[in-house]
Amino acid sequence: MINRDEHKSFFMIDPAIVEDNKKSYAIQESYKETYGLDTLGINPSIVHRNLSPTVLIEKAIRNGEGILTDTGALAVTTGKFTGRSPHDKYIVDTDGVHDLISWGDVNHPISRAVFNALKDEMCQFLSGKEIFIFDGYAGADPQHRRKFRIINELPSQNLFIRDLLIRPTSSEKENFGEADYTILVAPGYKCNAKRYGINSEAAIIIDYEAHFAIIAGSQYSGEIKKTVFSIMNFAMPLEENVLPMHCSANMDPETGDTAIFFGLSGTGKTTLSADPNRDLIGDDEHGWSDRGVFNFEGGCYAKCIDLDKAKEPEIYHAIHFGSVLENVVTDDEHVPDYSDRSLTENTRVGYPIDFIPNASENGRGGIPKVVLFLTADAFGVFPPISKLTRNAAIYHFVTGFTAKLAGTERGIKEPQPTFSTLFGEPFMPLRTERYAEMFGERLDTYGTQVYLVNTGWSGGAFGTGSRIKLAYTRAMVTAAINGDLEHAEYIHDDRFNLEIPLNIEGVPPEIMIPKNTWADPEAYEKQADELAEMFIENFEKKYPDMPAEIAAAGPKGK
Repeated sequence: MINRDEHKSFFMIDPAIVEDNKKSYAIQESYKETYGLDTLGINPSIVHRNLSPTVLIEKAIRNGEGILTDTGALAVTTGKFTGRSPHDKYIVDTDGVHDLISWGDVNHPISRAVFNALKDEMCQFLSGKEIFIFDGYAGADPQHRRKFRIINELPSQNLFIRDLLIRPTSSEKENFGEADYTILVAPGYKCNAKRYGINSEAAIIIDYEAHFAIIAGSQYSGEIKKTVFSIMNFAMPLEENVLPMHCSANMDPETGDTAIFFGLSGTGKTTLSADPNRDLIGDDEHGWSDRGVFNFEGGCYAKCIDLDKAKEPEIYHAIHFGSVLENVVTDDEHVPDYSDRSLTENTRVGYPIDFIPNASENGRGGIPKVVLFLTADAFGVFPPISKLTRNAAIYHFVTGFTAKLAGTERGIKEPQPTFSTLFGEPFMPLRTERYAEMFGERLDTYGTQVYLVNTGWSGGAFGTGSRIKLAYTRAMVTAAINGDLEHAEYIHDDRFNLEIPLNIEGVPPEIMIPKNTWADPEAYEKQADELAEMFIENFEKKYPDMPAEIAAAGPKGK
């Protein structure tokens, strides 16, 4: 329990805000209506809807869910689940969606009967409890947004999703109406895996036709965020002709020139897009319509491991009152230790996007001028940056090569090479061809330039080589965005079918050709051949129906 004397910073805020929060608290506590939860079979002791951060934080601390750090951020631990649990994720298989879904190792089918049984048990579990609702939006472009209702067992998770989604104005709250999608979240409910034929006590299930999702057994809040993303990735292409993207985005505040950064967790999307010289549109999830790029979210979810004030000042300073730290260890004075890995490598912080000083006011940008694919190559054989042709861009968009970094998923202890379709395979439910066609159409229409950026290793594989310096990567990204690379001298890499620039201001020229950084050139050749073969085998296995010209734009065999 945290008392007021120990954390005076918690209460050192504008008295008018405190008074407003007290009124909000009193009004909420006096409500007895269930906001429709009774129709789900939930008979709560009390229901709170769209509470302020102050009240949610106070309730979370009273519940023993977390503590306040020295900066005022709420620090929580998530127990057994410190990352996403992909083997516990399911899609309800119905006639209406069956032919649309890319079934396989990622998208697992489950019957509606099992889904409904689990949902009913969750509702019974939540009856008699204090329930927290957040009604908000996904989609910063009003023309394409969707309304979401998130029903939480825990106030700390309700604060998290309040931070991450788009918060409605006062008038929007009053006129919110029925949600387009509902997500029921109860980490305290543990599934009976044997009874229902699922993998564990956790279950993350989406019923696209019913517009309903459940998240049971896991307190890792990233599951909520990614469930929203998976829903948008299903709805946007089918209903809006919007390409959903697992990417960050920023733009020039003067010209409006927009750049987007694709990549899996830990490859640098958040870090590289948080450029003090550009406006941040968003750090993870976006749509590309004929009007431009728009953020799906109203917040950011950044990795904290080894967070450094000097290297990532925007993220570092965003960790204050209203933000939520996950699994970050603190000392006796409640000071976070961002280097502590004792709970997980996947330490995180969620915060509203306006905690970043240069965040875009409306979460929207123009048609992307530049696309950057970020890959953390654990083999150490990819060039730091390379220019892609149109077909090569589609190839690498589909392939999504990177290293799966430690802690992002349960059981991952060190980087592992992986191919994640569309740089976000776990969240892209539709068939790959649909997304690839939409991407290709946009490249053809707008002439957007695409670059592949290796934020991983150089001079050897993981364990032998070293991670490419962030300062070098920033210089390469800047050169791509400002157009310098349009006029650079290139050399063609036959094995990987890539165009490599030879000189970039601020980057040592010797690191541009990977082979030159290895002490043993023969070892490089062997490792590079192995990776090229992995690309070929992966593409032939996963994308046999992709056009031949796309397959030919990828790496070559020996």
